[in-house]
Amino acid sequence: MTAATLDRERWQHTDHVLLDIEGTISSISFVKDVLYPYALERLTRFAHDSWREHSFQALIAGFPEEARTDADTLIAHVEDLTRRDIKAVYLKQLQGQLWKTGYANGDLKTPLFEDVVPILEAWKSSGKTLAIFSSGSVQAQMQFFSYVKNGDTTRDLNPLFSANFDTVTAGSKLEKESYEKICTELEVQPSAVTFLTDNVKEAIAATEAGVYTMLVDRPGNAALSTETRERFAVIEKLTDLPQ
Repeated sequence: MTAATLDRERWQHTDHVLLDIEGTISSISFVKDVLYPYALERLTRFAHDSWREHSFQALIAGFPEEARTDADTLIAHVEDLTRRDIKAVYLKQLQGQLWKTGYANGDLKTPLFEDVVPILEAWKSSGKTLAIFSSGSVQAQMQFFSYVKNGDTTRDLNPLFSANFDTVTAGSKLEKESYEKICTELEVQPSAVTFLTDNVKEAIAATEAGVYTMLVDRPGNAALSTETRERFAVIEKLTDLPQ
């Protein structure tokens, strides 16, 4: 069999573009090598210095009780979840809070792939509605796009997006019902939505919901099998899509 090709008609009739973040418009390495370690380092200091403070206990209130017995137990639990890339809602909410500080004080700046900003602006100008669906909390998404690298400074890209969804507001990214819910929230038929992601399981779930889905094959992403390439159209850059 041959590789799947772009369904130009579906793309041309796309009113809404739903975007994953990690591995799609920003590198996996930024998340795993910068954001995750930053959150863990901040948490370690905060836990040891402020364990008994009400503000810290409120921050970790969503964690399982057995993980909140002391600072070292909490840190070990977070290290384990991070190492196994377990996207627990309570962990994502904690990371979002810690990243907020990092972005605000200039420690963190968001790198996007070079093709991303110009094409998102072009899609927005052409009338397409842009939305984000990420396992990171909506709060973390807003922070992520508030401080995007722009030369020596940063710029806020949040105005480009009409909606943000996470696993709390929409549900698991591996379930078709989540994509159905997003379409309902956006007040659009699935046939008018295109979802871009690097995750094959997410692509399958979105397709089952009737959403047209393409895979984005970026440097550092997991290799795509021949079977996957036969099932889904694959692009390397957003600019591979016709304007």
